[in-house]
Amino acid sequence: MGTEETGGAGHDLRHHGDAEVRDDGAALVDLAVNVRADTPPPWLREEIAGSLSALAAYPDGRAARAAVAARHGLPVERVLLTAGAAEAFVLLARALKVRQPVVVHPQFTEPEAALRDAGHTVERVLLRAEDGFRLGPAAVPEAADLVVIGNPTNPTSVLHPAESIVRLARPGRTLVVDEAFMDAVPGEREALAGRTDVPGLVVLRSLTKTWGLAGLRIGYALAAPDVIAELERAQPLWPVSTPALAAARACVAPRALAEAGHAAYRIAADRAHLVSGLAAFAARGVRVVEPAEGPFVLVEIPDASGVRRRLRDLGYAVRRGDTFPGLGAEWVRIAVRDRGTVNRFLKALSAALDPPAHPRDSLD
Repeated sequence: MGTEETGGAGHDLRHHGDAEVRDDGAALVDLAVNVRADTPPPWLREEIAGSLSALAAYPDGRAARAAVAARHGLPVERVLLTAGAAEAFVLLARALKVRQPVVVHPQFTEPEAALRDAGHTVERVLLRAEDGFRLGPAAVPEAADLVVIGNPTNPTSVLHPAESIVRLARPGRTLVVDEAFMDAVPGEREALAGRTDVPGLVVLRSLTKTWGLAGLRIGYALAAPDVIAELERAQPLWPVSTPALAAARACVAPRALAEAGHAAYRIAADRAHLVSGLAAFAARGVRVVEPAEGPFVLVEIPDASGVRRRLRDLGYAVRRGDTFPGLGAEWVRIAVRDRGTVNRFLKALSAALDPPAHPRDSLD
């Protein structure tokens, strides 16, 4: 585990999985973006469509805010609705007066990008592959007054114990925990959303991943009322659209929570199938970071850039890993998909690892 100060050089912090799919317009099977496949479900599309008749009025977020608060057993003063979790990172970077922000990497790069854009010098704590990308709380500098960590972490798929993260809390420190993928963890074990006993805690949630709403932009922050008030003052007027508010209400309703719970168990089973399939390539240098707990896995592959290119030729997109601080060109992130898709992908991966003269021939 190490630390470094950085201006972001050497890593494209604005590169995201959608670029892997959209680069050349090819029709690719998407294993690069961490949005659950076959979403949003029909009932959610109907809820969103039903809100369109109210578009002439300005958005009113009170009902959605109350619904999110009830979902986590919190007063509404501890909830802020945002245009996706990414907006919350921008608000935190702009609204909070911090002197020594620290981001625990490898993780989602937008928190650091937002801090840098707001003029902050960011210190990185780099978790190591040889430690399984696991957090040692002592690695975070004591003087840090803002600490950002993901749980489960994108792209490593590591689920840190809640109490390990709580040990990072200090008086005078803001502890930001990105739980964008926590609803893909069965039982949401290790979640901190809803906790009010951790000083300086800010928990961010996204509704775009599990429900396939990346194009709608809806998420929220949970924090002490004074922090929520600061973030709200930094928001523009009406930041969350009426359709997104309708989606928020629907996605925290009991029916949706039950469906998400079932989906988490399906994801876990499909992930186990993917990991088992990847293990068959161990003799060819393929290594999965385990235990994986998110809807994606991080994989080390010799000549990963070449493998990615050959996979594209075979119709599959995976996420490059070298844009994440702490990872090099030998890493890729692979989204969990259904077993049929995974089986076809594994066949393509076998061809990409040891390409014949005509790669498509091996798939006939």
